[in-house]
Amino acid sequence: MSQLLYQIKVISQEGTARFEKETGFSLTRYEILMFLKENGQCLQNKLQEDLKIDLAAISRHLKILEEKGYVVRKRNVKNNREVLVSLSTKAKTELTACEKKHRESADALCISLSEEEVNQLTHLLNKIY
Repeated sequence: MSQLLYQIKVISQEGTARFEKETGFSLTRYEILMFLKENGQCLQNKLQEDLKIDLAAISRHLKILEEKGYVVRKRNVKNNREVLVSLSTKAKTELTACEKKHRESADALCISLSEEEVNQLTHLLNKIY
């Protein structure tokens, strides 16, 4: 089992570095942006819980994304303790280009898993996680 976990770690590190080099986004920030793209505006706590990112890290990532103009954060007028997060127009535009680069990068790496294989791998990784 330790060998399998080590292999997963190495693949993760290499894939993350490649992804960031190709797209210009860290994988975590990309996942945050994609979550917002798919789900629309949401509470910062929901992002943190759904993406399984600790509170300090989500705040740090969102601060960077906000400074770069990718997200907008504002207090919920109905509950001042809550922070709402949404995508900016700039993020929507750049995500489209990023998704294209990501597909091309996967194709260039000859990652040729069928949809069924991707589903099987996802299922197995979820079982471990």
